[in-house]
Amino acid sequence: MIRPAEKKDVKAVVPIINIVLEEMELPFLKNVDQKAFFDVLAKAYQTEDYRYSYRHGLVALRNDKVVGVAFGYPAEAEVHIDDALKVYLPELGADPNDKVFTDKEAFPGEWYLDTLSVAENQQHQGVGTELLKAIPDLAKKQGFNKVGLNVDVANPNAKKLYLKMGYKKVGMTTLSGHSYEHMQLTNG
Repeated sequence: MIRPAEKKDVKAVVPIINIVLEEMELPFLKNVDQKAFFDVLAKAYQTEDYRYSYRHGLVALRNDKVVGVAFGYPAEAEVHIDDALKVYLPELGADPNDKVFTDKEAFPGEWYLDTLSVAENQQHQGVGTELLKAIPDLAKKQGFNKVGLNVDVANPNAKKLYLKMGYKKVGMTTLSGHSYEHMQLTNG
């Protein structure tokens, strides 16, 4: 079952988000304590406008447990999508002006699927596909008929899934020193 994320999902959501963050090898995260970062991420998740705010997320449930997440937003929101995190960065010993995400990810005019992640013990069981199927309707409700995402060139299985779902490569980008293909789906 797919439903909008809720504040109460925080303890299940944060470790699932972290799967993607670890794969991205973000330089900022190399200098902070993981537990402290999880605490900060949990606080930011409960705000209204952060990249990983519950308001920007969908969750997949199996036996009433969160086993997958998807977070996204309109591309033009990217400029300020991490502002809510600034107040929490000093808790990590970081300057409020430091950035966890330093690279531009979204392409103009799209609803950007920032993160799609599935709990490790639930991978290869259709959870990601289920979440991915829900994204175009969510984007359309927000006024977008184009969904964009980035897929690591080192992750051909994810690319296969996106191609199967109708996404097409429209460009390349570099995030934290890794090469990504930017893909889009036009629906409607």
